[in-house]
Amino acid sequence: MSVLLSDVVSGSAVGLRGRLWRLSASELRAAAIEASAEVLRLEAVRVAVVDELSLRPDDQVIASRGVGCWLAANTMLQVRDGKKIAALGAALRPFPAVAARFDDGDCSFDHAVLIVAFCESPPKGMPEEALPRCVDLLLAAASGVEATTTKVRSVIATLERVFESDEIPPAEDVDRNELRIASTLNGRVVVRGDFDALTGEMLLSALSNLTMPTPAPDGTPDSRSAAKRTADGFTELIRRYLDCAKTGVDGGQRPHVNVHINARDLAEHRDCAGTPAAPDGGAAVPDLDVGHMPWLGPLSVSQTRLLGCDCFLSTVLLDDHGAPLDAKPGKRLVTAEQRVALIARDKGCAFPGCTCVPAWTDAHHIRHWANGGPTVMNNLVLLCRSHHRLMHRKTGFVGKWVIRIGVDNKPWFIPPTSIDPQQHPRPANTTFKT
Repeated sequence: MSVLLSDVVSGSAVGLRGRLWRLSASELRAAAIEASAEVLRLEAVRVAVVDELSLRPDDQVIASRGVGCWLAANTMLQVRDGKKIAALGAALRPFPAVAARFDDGDCSFDHAVLIVAFCESPPKGMPEEALPRCVDLLLAAASGVEATTTKVRSVIATLERVFESDEIPPAEDVDRNELRIASTLNGRVVVRGDFDALTGEMLLSALSNLTMPTPAPDGTPDSRSAAKRTADGFTELIRRYLDCAKTGVDGGQRPHVNVHINARDLAEHRDCAGTPAAPDGGAAVPDLDVGHMPWLGPLSVSQTRLLGCDCFLSTVLLDDHGAPLDAKPGKRLVTAEQRVALIARDKGCAFPGCTCVPAWTDAHHIRHWANGGPTVMNNLVLLCRSHHRLMHRKTGFVGKWVIRIGVDNKPWFIPPTSIDPQQHPRPANTTFKT
């Protein structure tokens, strides 16, 4: 290894990017491998030091409620990561063979955690004298550049099968399943879950097709990150479930998204002259242009209007105090027959350049039904959720694209002048679907 390459691995990263051009491709590969080995070495050093500190805590560690919290408070680690480091150090003490391999840098942190977890809670049918041999098998799977978490978990599953007992392995224990859903201060939702392997497999299988990268019609690669694609796929999965699945009954109804909004607010725009005024002359904010969801509360009127394009509508007549006077039977705005006809006409999202399939589309009212737009074929067009959202709420987009039904009884899209100064009408995007 050259002197420069040695400096790359052992020196600071400050200004390093400006010097890397001097290295050849082979030297860059060597530096990456050497740096990875150094990370493993320092990881083992940190675990050993933290474990020793946990055995001989001083006032600072005691005041921090444990060495893991102390480490997090004095580094850029999160508390959970500090506790994991401290826990691994303590867990390695009874298993010197695993500790030695970890200290040599031939076993990663995560693999060491898996192995000691097996050693601490071996299958009930495994005799005590079999543990050393099992540890050897696990270390063999965890060693070398070909080691993967899947290989280690496969060995664990095999050992659990060999020493099969009535105990349910952790990967299959549904009693450990947890799902936490919490709303944040800004109205978003945080989801954290821990599931058994079978449930995870079902979830990943259901999301697989929905999370694939989708290039644009011109071949431009999908710019969404993997996390964004997964989030989009999860949203679509829920929407399909609520639209089509046999969901049972919740509170006398099939589970679905409920949004409550004043009919006047749904029809009016924010700058409508009919906006009610507060006593001081300002807008009456509490009831202006806001929908309400039973679970998560407020929802903007633009998003409410988007949902209102293709929904099951229930009407409740209220008095001046908000008390219900009468309720009319619910009705579906877009019927099943109309959706079949829309699919036959638009063949998917009709927006120019979009190839989204019919199953991923909403029926959009060209003139919103809350503003008097009828639910008839000449006022409906299929749009995917992305283009539907753009038409309703995207800044600088709403109102710029105009949709009209042509003499051919098909939708035509008139672009804004920023895209086409002449605003030539564009046909519905059926070219790619016929």
